[in-house]
Amino acid sequence: MKQNLGKVDRVLRFALAFWWLSPLAPHFGAEWGNLLVLIVGWIALVESFVGWCGLHELFHIDNKNQ
Repeated sequence: MKQNLGKVDRVLRFALAFWWLSPLAPHFGAEWGNLLVLIVGWIALVESFVGWCGLHELFHIDNKNQ
């Protein structure tokens, strides 16, 4: 697995994950909406540490040098 995320992208994903996994995360009336926020938060956290994104790989986007 080759890294395809740049430093700024990784920092922004970490900030998003920190916010969405905290008590300050948005809460919705529908339980599936809250679950979706939780899942996206965990995915963003893992991607921020690993430096690889599946969607970037799918669309051939490589911003490692940015």
